[in-house]
Amino acid sequence: MRHTLVRLLFLSLMATLAACATVPETGRSQLMLISPAQEREMGQREFRRMVEELPVERGTERASLVEDVGERIAAVAPLPDAEWEFVLFDQPETANAFCLPGGKVGIYTGILGVTEDEAGLATVMAHEVAHAVARHGGERLSRAMALDLGATVVAGALGSEGPGTREALLGAYSIGAQVGVMLPHSRANELEADRLGLIYMARAGYDPRAAVAFWERFQAAKGEGGAPPVFLSTHPPDAQRIRALRKQLPHALEIYRSVGGQV
Repeated sequence: MRHTLVRLLFLSLMATLAACATVPETGRSQLMLISPAQEREMGQREFRRMVEELPVERGTERASLVEDVGERIAAVAPLPDAEWEFVLFDQPETANAFCLPGGKVGIYTGILGVTEDEAGLATVMAHEVAHAVARHGGERLSRAMALDLGATVVAGALGSEGPGTREALLGAYSIGAQVGVMLPHSRANELEADRLGLIYMARAGYDPRAAVAFWERFQAAKGEGGAPPVFLSTHPPDAQRIRALRKQLPHALEIYRSVGGQV
């Protein structure tokens, strides 16, 4: 009976891993177990919670700039069903930004000192818009769902082991899944968002060279002393991002020129 259950769970896992979507622009196949409508619902719910709980800056020049730049970039991004919102959160100690599924983008005021100008802000906004277009939130959730199912398969297969051995092996599976699957994919998602963001900001008429300048400022602002080892980080090292962006600049500059940009 136990072997039958394990076999059924294994077949379910294989069927789960066969559920794929394709990232626009890059053509990369990705695991996707939830629909765009489900993504939008989850993103909307979490975004409403954040807007209610965190201080929001409204009616200022920089809040308007966040909205204007975000809408300008979203207009050239291939996500027609997104319900875009761009909100400036008054968190001066936080130099960060985020994107929730379905097009909910938040910028913390702490990052404005690093963006410096509209093109720098466009770099951040385009990166976050790219996360939405590539459905990275849904992809991360799908991977977590698949890993949960994988843990169930492992638990079933270990049913005859002693409790101590079983817990140790399950713990090793959990650590291995996090370090070997989730973290590398998170870093790959960030690099993909950098690549797509470069394209979107160029399409929107922003000089893509500003992206390299932004990441150089960001690297200098935070330093590397407190960074975790690469294999334990959800984000690639800034130097790696800068190198990748430099390689992608020629293509982005062609796009920028095609919309009237001066190089």
